[in-house]
Amino acid sequence: MLGMNSIWHWIILLVVVVLLFGGRGKISSIAGDLGKGINAFKKNLKTGQEEEKSEEARRALDANPIAGERVKKDEAAKG
Repeated sequence: MLGMNSIWHWIILLVVVVLLFGGRGKISSIAGDLGKGINAFKKNLKTGQEEEKSEEARRALDANPIAGERVKKDEAAKG
């Protein structure tokens, strides 16, 4: 009978458990690496959006410099 009583079943199960939980907490280090990757992705995504906005503003100023001067004067008046 090859089921729960098989020696190979227990050996394979033991190997899997040691790989997952053995050593320095491999699951927590994998989760930490995943979290760092997600944070880096979000940071780069945000930076890319900010660069897009500044590029759009530059193009708008290039297309209509008079409007750009008005915006600068309005910002100076506010600040």
